[in-house]
Amino acid sequence: MTDLSTDILISGGGVAGLTAAAAFGSAGFSVSCVDPAPPVTDETADGADLRTTAFLQPSLKVLKDAGLWDRLAPHATELQVMRIVDAGGKTPAPRVSRAFKASDVSDLPFGWNLPNWLLRREMVARLKELPNVTFHPGTGTASVLTRDVEARVTLTDGTRVRAKLLIAADGRNSPVREAVGIGAKTIRYGQKALAFAVTHPEPHNNVSTEIHRSGGPFTLVPLPDRDGRPCSAIVWMERGPEVLRLAALPEAEFNAEMTARSGALFGPLRLETRRTVWPIISQIAHRMYAERTALIAEAAHVVPPIGAQGLNMSLADIRVLLELSRAAPADIGNDGMLELYHRRRHPEVSARVAGIDILNRTSMRGERIARDLRAAGIAGLYGLPPVRKALMRAGMGVRLSA
Repeated sequence: MTDLSTDILISGGGVAGLTAAAAFGSAGFSVSCVDPAPPVTDETADGADLRTTAFLQPSLKVLKDAGLWDRLAPHATELQVMRIVDAGGKTPAPRVSRAFKASDVSDLPFGWNLPNWLLRREMVARLKELPNVTFHPGTGTASVLTRDVEARVTLTDGTRVRAKLLIAADGRNSPVREAVGIGAKTIRYGQKALAFAVTHPEPHNNVSTEIHRSGGPFTLVPLPDRDGRPCSAIVWMERGPEVLRLAALPEAEFNAEMTARSGALFGPLRLETRRTVWPIISQIAHRMYAERTALIAEAAHVVPPIGAQGLNMSLADIRVLLELSRAAPADIGNDGMLELYHRRRHPEVSARVAGIDILNRTSMRGERIARDLRAAGIAGLYGLPPVRKALMRAGMGVRLSA
């Protein structure tokens, strides 16, 4: 067996785990990152994650400090306007539409959108530049034993790792979270989401559009042009059986149904990628730490894909954990540091999970009175400028007191 010693072991090589590895490595810590599945870094390959991530303003500093932003910026699409549309009338046609402009509250866009498969490609490339970071794709975490001074982890290839801090970034069914005895509250909605990319004749003009009718939102997020045509990523949330029906439709029928669901706001939509199906839940861990162990990202919290909150919450976890580690390197992974991490993150995470749960339930409602109330709510909130601006700042992830 091989024995390794490192400052930080990150279990999980998804977008959050790779970001954490780059962030801690760029800060000078020795880092090992493991994941049982090699990252898929090609859009056309089997298993490619066709979802996209909109990095909101507070995430930009994390990406810059990790040495990632210079790699990502050339591929990013700015999100200058967030448009909320209610299409809850007798037909899917828009009946209420309100545009929230980033320029009303900031000199910067709301965020920057990138495909998840591309994020993995650029992040893996960044890790190769860091001599103090090792990435072990195809290797997972087999067992965890923690002590007061270190975590002792055995990997699936038999390697034994001693780490001052173990970071669980291994997903909603986190083996590390289970190994250290932390439970989680899970809410199931009976929903799934379709994720794919489309082209359309009308330009998106850097507008992200969230359309509400029933079953869940239909969201179009701007991407760079594809073969000279405007392109958007779509996340289409519906009841589970309906998503499975849509996923199986012949392409021409699917194009027609999604164009109708979009209210034809961008003209006829044309499918450009495979359709991938994702389960929708809310989940929050009872605690975000255990002895020598910190939970981040979906190991700590899961939310439906509304308002681009999920991965941005994960980067906030990384930011706080890194701040505490840099402030007292000698204390990295000790109980005091991890208790402080939990106190700084868990209340905010809990509030956001609860808020998105309410928004999702509201979006799912199909009864006429519920649809009418939703439409009135969108119009009413937009009509109050102080409330509108406060909601926009909160949606960006900016503290309202900032």
